[in-house]
Amino acid sequence: MVEAANPSRLLLLDGHSLAYRAFYALKDANLVTTTGQHTEGVYGFTSMLINVLRDEQPSHVAVAFDVSRKTFRSERFPEYKANRSKSPEEFSGQLDLVKEVLTALRIPYVEKEGYEADDIIATLATQAERDGLDVSICTGDRDAFQLVSDHVTVLYPRRGVSDLSRMTPEAVQEKYGLTPAQYPDFAALRGDPSDNLPNIPSVGEKTAVKWVAEFGTLDELVARADEVKGKAGDALRAHLGQVMTNRQLTELVRDVPLEVHLDQLARQTWDREAVHQLFDTLQFRVLRDRLYEYLEAGEPEAEEGFEIDAVHLEPGEVAGWLAEHLGAERAGVSVRGTWGRGTGEITELAVATTDGAGGWFEPSRLTPEDDAAVAAWLADPERGKVMHDAKGPMHALAARGWELRGLSADTELTAFLALPGQRSYDLADLVLRFLGRELRAEAAGAEVQLSLDGGDEEQLGTDETVRARAVLDLAAALEAELDKKGGRTLLDEVELPLVQVLASMERAGIAVDVDHLHELESSFGGNVAQAADDAYDAIGRRDVNLGSPKQLQAVLFDDLALPKTKRIKTGYTTDAESLAELYAKTEHPFLEALLRHRDASKLRVTVEGLLNSVSDDGRIHTTFAQTIAATGRLSSADPNLQNIPIRTDEGRRIRAAFVVGDGYETLLSADYSQIEMRIMAHLSDDQELIDAFASGMDFHSVTASRVFDVPAEEVSGGQRAKIKAMNYGLAYGLSSYGLSRQLNIPVAEAQTLMDEYFETFGGVRDYLSEVVERARMVGWTETMLGRRRYLPDLTSDNRQRREMAERMALNAPIQGSAADIIKVAMLRVERALAAEKLGSRTLLQVHDELVLEVAPGERDQVIELVRREMGAAYPLRVPLDVSIGLGRTWQDAGH
Repeated sequence: MVEAANPSRLLLLDGHSLAYRAFYALKDANLVTTTGQHTEGVYGFTSMLINVLRDEQPSHVAVAFDVSRKTFRSERFPEYKANRSKSPEEFSGQLDLVKEVLTALRIPYVEKEGYEADDIIATLATQAERDGLDVSICTGDRDAFQLVSDHVTVLYPRRGVSDLSRMTPEAVQEKYGLTPAQYPDFAALRGDPSDNLPNIPSVGEKTAVKWVAEFGTLDELVARADEVKGKAGDALRAHLGQVMTNRQLTELVRDVPLEVHLDQLARQTWDREAVHQLFDTLQFRVLRDRLYEYLEAGEPEAEEGFEIDAVHLEPGEVAGWLAEHLGAERAGVSVRGTWGRGTGEITELAVATTDGAGGWFEPSRLTPEDDAAVAAWLADPERGKVMHDAKGPMHALAARGWELRGLSADTELTAFLALPGQRSYDLADLVLRFLGRELRAEAAGAEVQLSLDGGDEEQLGTDETVRARAVLDLAAALEAELDKKGGRTLLDEVELPLVQVLASMERAGIAVDVDHLHELESSFGGNVAQAADDAYDAIGRRDVNLGSPKQLQAVLFDDLALPKTKRIKTGYTTDAESLAELYAKTEHPFLEALLRHRDASKLRVTVEGLLNSVSDDGRIHTTFAQTIAATGRLSSADPNLQNIPIRTDEGRRIRAAFVVGDGYETLLSADYSQIEMRIMAHLSDDQELIDAFASGMDFHSVTASRVFDVPAEEVSGGQRAKIKAMNYGLAYGLSSYGLSRQLNIPVAEAQTLMDEYFETFGGVRDYLSEVVERARMVGWTETMLGRRRYLPDLTSDNRQRREMAERMALNAPIQGSAADIIKVAMLRVERALAAEKLGSRTLLQVHDELVLEVAPGERDQVIELVRREMGAAYPLRVPLDVSIGLGRTWQDAGH
């Protein structure tokens, strides 16, 4: 809940210090957006900022930044901070992103040439304390402890940036045995390695504290230095000059000439639209949710809810209400209940109309006449329905015996096409963003038919009616937004019709051989144990947890003294890619066994997940999502059937567990052959590439023969592999560096190979260049069916972000077009099956593959139907080639 701000508290934060700490605290999390921008620092800083704003509730707030390393301190002492290494490349650009977050949150940030952030903080804190404000300072620099007073508290991170100590005068005294005023004297004696301020040899913190406590001040200590006995006294006297320099540099400036005044730091509500756009780009879905929960947003204001007469329809009243209120215009529908694994149950169903009428009812209480009326209205394709995330409720409707037809809008899908970079499409958020209204009834009392007897059921029904009205109004606003972006045809002709198809596929599920899965679980478990034994034998000990990065680092880099991998905060990385590269260099038996152990463990986990997903009907019902991948690809979850490896023996063994179900004859697998390259040939209109497909020979061999200028039949396996990597890699924005790693060849050789490829296929080269430049001009790429992907980083000053956006600009039109085409193919196949009144059905879509369950006696007809409909999904310059296989198992049906 948002609480009232403290009317007289200033919150000051050290932007660079906290962002850098956050970066290292989250470095191992490897937070990277799909455009390649690391976000550990900006994510951690923003998370901490939300928490401290929530906890401190300041009336004023500002963030201070360093401008450069050149300050008055470096002029006095050139060695000041000279030992600091360059910031890691992954941190590059993150301070600018922190400032973008602050701008969106309407939090001022202050910087001054020649001064450090601590000086700005000291100046503002001094002004605020003088004006009667309490001050909270959040910083990772202990020099700020000198500012602590009865009205100034330092929030110092103990670990990362989430665990903050409250440093009051009492806390400073308890920790150091000194007052805050004595802290800079102590710091001058102690020195500071992080700032390259030398200490006094053989004099530690305890001695420094003892001296300051005994003499009261550094000045007094210096004046009476001869009284300090022993070697420590000799060292003090020998280094008095450096100590006094340290003291000058440690003292914070409290009168920096700033152009900002306290009244300009008054807390403001944040810019909702700017936050949406930035958090979409940074993919901060969880942080956005926390922002809504804890902090008050600015525009749009949402003072009003929805005017609606939410009538509770009693048994016997539903049919009449539907006949009276639901005419030709579409209506909003909201369903409350539970669903999943292809089934569900409805507790309340609400309907709202454009004229403000709304009604809700409990399906369990309907009379037969009411039930028939509801079923007829839901199934009527001419009477439009508007819902939010309709696929889930479709399962509950189907379980009830109701079929949903005439879905004219799904606000989640519309929002996804209008805002493809967003990671969450929460209804309340969209309503507030596009309608400027809260998802609630406008007033209590009789008008909204709130609880007549105090029961919760009445309120739940009213809530659903308000949601039904909200989706109705929201649909119009989102459709207007989508019309501006040219995606309406894709919505109406592909995404919306696909909801029904996916719901049917999820309800059907796919049968599995549970005994075979148990055999695999046991087999993979044995492989895990054997690999662990081999790993232990290779190092002669068994007291190592093979899943512990810390213990693995000790074995690999200390005990075995193997070459170091990439440096990380906790040592050296032990991720799979790095260890695979290390094994390629060393061929150490421990690494071989360790990699085998990881692979076997993943396979065992995959099989365990499948076993846990088997429903009572002996089938697995995955859930398909349309709004996850910005390219438009469908995703699969609970369980994910798209991550089962297809090119390994172990993956094929897992696929063999998926079998044809009772009452059906066989499984049919159909996929597109080299669809990305066919789309590339179409988009680039490269005649050489088109001719390669038209030859009817192996595509990769033909393209290799043209690049290397040898007959196709004389192309070596190595040459074919190189060009195959090129063919597929170019569709994914492959760089010469990426190709060199993929083929294990020098970057220069990879660049030469790419140059030779583009010399042969000039149309491809020109297309790839033009697609990036056009995207840079307009800000987005587009598939052949009009699906856009917005890439603001194409004009970024940050090279890493810009280059990743360029690779995405190359990839999105091709991969996105492939995703669109397979969706069109699914719709065509489904309609043809229905038109020919066949009993066969589609079960799965995995990337470019469809899996169908073929009814007895329909095999030849379904083969011809699938080949025809998939082949005609889109008219390319290079025909779509469909490969089909049949078998009792998914593996048998492979081809």
